[in-house]
Amino acid sequence: MSTNSPSEASQEDIATAQGAVLVKSCQKKMPYPDGRDKRSCTIFLGYTSNLVTSGLREVIRFCVQHNLVDCIVTSAGGIEEDLIKCLKPSYLGAFTMDGKTLRSNGMNRAGNVLIPNDNYCAFEDWLNPILDECLEKQQKEMFNWTPSKLIQVLGERINDESSILYWAAKHRIPVFCPALTDGSLGDMLYFHSVKSAPGLRVDIVEDVRHINTIAVKSLKTGSIILGGGVVKHHINNANLMRNGSDHTVYINTGQEFDGSDSGAQPDEAVSWGKVKPSAGAVKVHAEATLVFPLLVAETFAKRVHRKN
Repeated sequence: MSTNSPSEASQEDIATAQGAVLVKSCQKKMPYPDGRDKRSCTIFLGYTSNLVTSGLREVIRFCVQHNLVDCIVTSAGGIEEDLIKCLKPSYLGAFTMDGKTLRSNGMNRAGNVLIPNDNYCAFEDWLNPILDECLEKQQKEMFNWTPSKLIQVLGERINDESSILYWAAKHRIPVFCPALTDGSLGDMLYFHSVKSAPGLRVDIVEDVRHINTIAVKSLKTGSIILGGGVVKHHINNANLMRNGSDHTVYINTGQEFDGSDSGAQPDEAVSWGKVKPSAGAVKVHAEATLVFPLLVAETFAKRVHRKN
């Protein structure tokens, strides 16, 4: 049973109806470039690769599975780790394990998570036939591949409901990765290009236009950014094209004095026009794997359970 009073419920219904009318009136004038329906507020979700490795994968997948975000930006590890976890398991280790011993035993340490070399062999065996098909499409049809188009195909092929990319592909949520080559996926692309010279071409400029156009054609935008670096800046820079996001939440442990992009406060982004001066912007100084599940439980999850 709802705890809202009749007046609160009616106000919520009115706001929802007004938003629907606004969306419908603008839909024909400003359609999304990827064919998704326009919402009253476009939600950008950004996360760094370590968050998929270290335990937030299921929480992020929940948001994507239930179509609660509209646009994703991540780094290369955020792509490959999601896919590799569908193919092979990783193991819990410790931050203090000896690197030399791990190396001699074919184990790679990411924090306290251990990833066997065999995982990357399985990933290469799965990925190479897909890259062969992509190259053939490029050569026969002059098809212009971008990181987001390639990621869409990977999500379609993985066929595993535990995957973030599976649900992103199913709901046609674009996943942008401007640093696609910065990781194991980049190694695979390198090996494939050597074998198949001149090889597959991946156009980052078309993707920049894509994400910027999504921002420009949105009625309003909201950003949830876990971590920093290229992920944080890519979302903020897209919102610069519309004079700033309307709502912004950063969750990271970066500090201004460390000189990192992560450390910058939302007010710094206001000075660049990436966040609107009137925006409800906040930075949560906390470890994202602790805080983001709580945030989702109190917001997105309630919306999903209310519908069900």
